[in-house]
Amino acid sequence: MSPILFYLFAALTVCFGIAVVANRNPVASALCLVVSFLGLAALFVGLDAYFIAVIQVLVYAGAVMVLFLFIIMLLDLKAETRRKPNLPAYVGGGLVALAFIAQLWLVLERYSAAHQPFPTMWASEGKSIDDVTNVGTTLFSVHNLPFQVIGVLILVATIGVVVLSKRELK
Repeated sequence: MSPILFYLFAALTVCFGIAVVANRNPVASALCLVVSFLGLAALFVGLDAYFIAVIQVLVYAGAVMVLFLFIIMLLDLKAETRRKPNLPAYVGGGLVALAFIAQLWLVLERYSAAHQPFPTMWASEGKSIDDVTNVGTTLFSVHNLPFQVIGVLILVATIGVVVLSKRELK
């Protein structure tokens, strides 16, 4: 991937990620999250991880966002009312963000592997690696329990939202 495309998709992902948090309307915030997921999928395509990019679009931008929008519509959330800006909170948050960026910069400057290009796996071995086989083997052997736990947590959260949003008859 050319550096211009990388910076374009990285900026798109970060800007729409900020818009998710800054937006007052929950539906618009969820749609900004979809665009952020699409930018992340484009970054995966740039890393030649096509399977993960497709899964990113199908699972996160597709299924999870449909679930989020369903829950937002089920709860009938409205846009929040504007409040007075809290200047000390904004200044403190900005200082914490700057401290985080400074720490990240210092760590990446001292990390020697950060200055080397990312090696392609199949060019060094002379053969192609099947993404689907590697992801499936790792997911269902090494990470099987966390995969099942996340599925149960999503099911419980969905049931909880439906129960909490159920209106009582008068």
